Amino acid sequence: MGGRLVLTSAHVAAQTGERVEVFQLGRDGTWGGSVVWCGTPGGRDDAALVLLDDPAWPSPGAVRWGRMVTDEPGAACRTWGVPDVAQRPGQPVEAVQAEGRINPGSGFVGNQYVVDLLQHPPQWSQQGTSPWGGLSGAAVFCGRLLTGVVASDRAHSGHGELNAVPAYVLHHDPSFRAVLTEHGGPAAGLEAVEFQHLADAQAESGAGAASPAVLLQAGRQTVPFHGREDLLADLLTWCGRGGFGAWLLHGPGGQGKTRLAHHLAALLAADNWAVLWPRSDAEAPELRELRHAVKPLLVVLDYAEARTGQLAPLVEAAADHGGDTPFKVLLLARTDGDWWTQATSATRLAEDHLDAAPSVLLTPLEQASGPRTQAYRTAARALANALHRVRDLAPHDWRAAADALPTPQLDHDGYANALTLQMTALADLLDTATPGSKDATEVSAVQRAQELEDRLLAHERRYWQHGAATHGLSPVLSRSTLEKALAAAHLVGAADHEQADRTWSTLPALADQARDRRDQVTAWIAALYPPAVPGRPWGALQPDRLAERHIGRILDTDPAIAEHLINGADDAQTAQLLTVYSRAAAHPVFDGRLDAHLTGLCTRLPHRLTPHIITTAVQADHPQPLITALHTLIKDSTTDIDDLTTLHDRFPHSSRRLDRTAVHLAQAIASHYRALAEANPDAYLPHLAMSLNNLSTRLGRVGRRSEALAAIEEAAQILRTLAKANPDAYLPHLAMSLNNLFIDLRELGRRAEALAAIEEAAQIRRALAEANPDAYLPDLATSLNNLSTSLGEVGRRAEALAAIEEAAQIRRTLAKTNPDAYLPHLAASLNNLSIRLAEVGRQAEALAAIEEAAQIRRALTEAGHEVTLEL
Repeated sequence: MGGRLVLTSAHVAAQTGERVEVFQLGRDGTWGGSVVWCGTPGGRDDAALVLLDDPAWPSPGAVRWGRMVTDEPGAACRTWGVPDVAQRPGQPVEAVQAEGRINPGSGFVGNQYVVDLLQHPPQWSQQGTSPWGGLSGAAVFCGRLLTGVVASDRAHSGHGELNAVPAYVLHHDPSFRAVLTEHGGPAAGLEAVEFQHLADAQAESGAGAASPAVLLQAGRQTVPFHGREDLLADLLTWCGRGGFGAWLLHGPGGQGKTRLAHHLAALLAADNWAVLWPRSDAEAPELRELRHAVKPLLVVLDYAEARTGQLAPLVEAAADHGGDTPFKVLLLARTDGDWWTQATSATRLAEDHLDAAPSVLLTPLEQASGPRTQAYRTAARALANALHRVRDLAPHDWRAAADALPTPQLDHDGYANALTLQMTALADLLDTATPGSKDATEVSAVQRAQELEDRLLAHERRYWQHGAATHGLSPVLSRSTLEKALAAAHLVGAADHEQADRTWSTLPALADQARDRRDQVTAWIAALYPPAVPGRPWGALQPDRLAERHIGRILDTDPAIAEHLINGADDAQTAQLLTVYSRAAAHPVFDGRLDAHLTGLCTRLPHRLTPHIITTAVQADHPQPLITALHTLIKDSTTDIDDLTTLHDRFPHSSRRLDRTAVHLAQAIASHYRALAEANPDAYLPHLAMSLNNLSTRLGRVGRRSEALAAIEEAAQILRTLAKANPDAYLPHLAMSLNNLFIDLRELGRRAEALAAIEEAAQIRRALAEANPDAYLPDLATSLNNLSTSLGEVGRRAEALAAIEEAAQIRRTLAKTNPDAYLPHLAASLNNLSIRLAEVGRQAEALAAIEEAAQIRRALTEAGHEVTLEL
């Protein structure tokens, strides 16, 4: 069970304090131990925990616990033990490995799992006994999750079924969880059995570690959790509410977001919750299956700012989930910027489910300098107790070293960060076993905080070098080459071994090496940092700050490596490179040098990087180098007008970070076309008009309404002139510009002029729709909708009602032939129709209209449709 804990049955162990002996199949000798927790023999918690005396017990590491969360029958399971049916007189104790199925509904009332065995029931003639006697206490695994404990042969099943104590029953007992925490590592949450194929591989708290830095991974929970009482109380209250809920927790790296989520999951296990940390590559159809959950489920989406593609199917699953059973999504991100604004307003479905989601900034844990000393001491002792798990670490009395550590200066603001304190404690501990290390009192608190990642990387390098020698890479490949390969691995990643090899082929130092040698490099990194996702060639150097610092050091000395990697990267690798590069550039130790390198990379490769620059700038917590690159490209006189237009088309509809950049871009495009139109009006006046239309929209989004109005007035004037000469080509564009002119005039309070503009737009679109209804009826409905609003604002209520009635009728007709496209718009028109009917005193009809609108939107939401807002 992790540490020196062994799981068995209560009716086997008898009672707490009882002395027992444990043996392992195929091995000589026994281990003595004591029962440290015992449930009720024959009861629903018929299980026990034994703590072995001998510290040499070969612990396999902590297990992962699971529970069933759906009503879907037929979950595969397995168990093995030493039942009586397998034993023969005079022979060594023999084992049986049995497979079965669990149907969650069987045994539901008694809080039991019933294992339907797949093999034929054994022949057994000994009355009053069971062939499965001796199997009690065997673990029942569903996949890799420990889901229950065998308790008994189920009555009246003909020896074909076994009763098992569910893991959730055990975790409901606080004393059981306390024993796990004290002797076997932190009590983890219960994972969802049916969705474990979607789960990211979590670090096991009791497992061995390839390097000291691994102990800092949040999933290992090496250092005891403390603080955050108010926030935890709020989160538990939120979880206690039925149905769906989302919560965004954001803050800088190392602030404790992931650690808090693990602690919350462990607390929820006491109330029979399951938790799912989805893989980053989990597909949308897979995530939608979460709608089948019927037990309380917490989904934790780490690095959420880069995983908005997974948030959408989670919302769809929530919409289809229904019921009062809690279905909660906890989002962890470094920032709550544009990505969150866009995610919460992308569709009507997203608005309905995410609009009320709290967005909470996780503040530094150790705000006051006083408690930091105790937190540092606690971290040092906890890490000292875990350092023996690090493979190939030289023997050292880590506990004595922790007790003897001098108290460092911790008054620098950086030590308010929980991870910084823990990293400091680990670095100080490792320094005690390293001759020549600086004493903590020899350097200032500021210098120690800035050099912290480099100190830990110095210790990490010893494991890199040892592993390189083991894999036959040293001294064949230089230390510099190996460290660049390691930086490349974490800078771009790889989906499989073939992509890993293509990555090595882009690096000059590895491109000329044989395939076998490059495969050795892949194996070396995989041994250092095992992959968390099956099929991936390697995992990640964590905490992230260590990887970012190492990558930053490599890029600082050899900026060209990024360009080499880009040349062989796919879209996913390119996006990862820009994201990680921007994070590394944020480290103050680089003093802005990496900002300049990253900006230069983006401006040298605009065609390759532009789509990713925009996406990353929206998501990143340090977007300035990317925004600077965009401004540089916009100002560059050699940038082609077609490239500027393509760049504009890739900008998001709205973005707090990029709206001003979008204005500069729209201004540059309009200036280009103005110059071209002066030289050749016949060819370029239409382009100038459209660029002014776009400029007006962008100016309006940053509140520059007067300039926006001037731009759209000029666009409308140009298009009016063009439409006189060629109405078929330009009347549709004129109507669009008049619609935008209406919006700007209305925003400035010039309602009469706004009404005139939208009346003209509606008149043009009516004529167009009469000639070509399939193409222009939707546009006419939009103009009529806006016309109704404008008429209502000037008190012409009867005309406003007539306009919206016509709009609703058009959209009702369109929705009959294409409901997916037009039902959302029909709902919007019905909403406005309800308002207009109420204004003229027709309350019953107003109620009928809004009820129909609500019914349409409810049906769309339940069907998982993205219900867009009226623009």
